[in-house]
Amino acid sequence: MSKKKLVIIEDEPDILEVLNYNLKREGYEVLTASDGVRGLALIKREAPDLVLLDLMLPGMDGVEICGTIKKDPQTQGTLIIMVTAKGEESDIVLGLGVGADDYIAKPFSPKELIARVKAVLRRGILVDKVAVKDRIEVGDLVIDSVKYKVSIGGKEVKLTATEFRLLHYLASNPGRVFSREQLLNRALGEDVVIVDRNIDVHIRGIRKKLEVDPPLIETIRGVGYRMADQL
Repeated sequence: MSKKKLVIIEDEPDILEVLNYNLKREGYEVLTASDGVRGLALIKREAPDLVLLDLMLPGMDGVEICGTIKKDPQTQGTLIIMVTAKGEESDIVLGLGVGADDYIAKPFSPKELIARVKAVLRRGILVDKVAVKDRIEVGDLVIDSVKYKVSIGGKEVKLTATEFRLLHYLASNPGRVFSREQLLNRALGEDVVIVDRNIDVHIRGIRKKLEVDPPLIETIRGVGYRMADQL
């Protein structure tokens, strides 16, 4: 099996060194850049599997880089983990809003870093698999997009069309965090006229109908929601 290729874009030398060392020790091929412009060029040239992207960068910030990557058909499949300062919830939401797949807040341990990278790479594979499936299973939950039916423990659950689309999208991307805006734009589409906070109402409705404790759809405070990574 070929090595997974990672790109790190980080302007703090000490953090860059820690990231580089620990990821190489895990067997990844690692390439680095210390500013946004060079980092984006590196991504386009090397086509990495995953990018660790600092938010605050000279030349071009992380949000701009992320948006550029996700809009370009040649790079939009690249997985991205945003590296943020602790407590910057608004920046986390912004990063997820332009397409980041996950985030990790400074300071973090090497163990947490490796776990996040492995989880995002694994979810990237799972997304590819479930994208072509008409049937998704998460524990006892079964979602059949052909019959437009949901069941849990063999018992059918009646969902509204909006609830079904939200649940199906979250279950198609297990473990990945989505902001309310992302769920509006990606799961529901432009034809659904609701505001972002109404997403909370629909999520509560889904949880109540599924009657699972702890809920399969987890709340990430200050960010949004994700489906428990149980696939």
